[in-house]
Amino acid sequence: MPRYILDESKIHPSIRSVISSNNRDFVEDIIRVVESTPIVVIGMGINPACKNACKLLTKQGLEFQYLEYGNYFKEWRKRNALKMWTGWKTFPMVFVNGVLIGGAADLHRLIKSNELDKVQ
Repeated sequence: MPRYILDESKIHPSIRSVISSNNRDFVEDIIRVVESTPIVVIGMGINPACKNACKLLTKQGLEFQYLEYGNYFKEWRKRNALKMWTGWKTFPMVFVNGVLIGGAADLHRLIKSNELDKVQ
């Protein structure tokens, strides 16, 4: 299931460095956390779905790291960089063993079907 990503040959050379450096340090930091932490929830303030994902994991007795970036009014550029990196358009973003499993509803579905155990 390949995603559409604009081929580098279709990006003018004068702007390639702008694109490649867009929030690069931030995304690399997130990648390090996701690759080194069993369960990571990336969320934002004022979003009930992010709180729901954390509650679901807590109820299952699972430890996780929660990273929060802004809310609907601030830090949208960082969240946009994460959306571009993952291809996932909403928050939270839930990672289990480095695998993006989706958001709160997807987490709930995996817990309910006992599929979350297979990802761990």
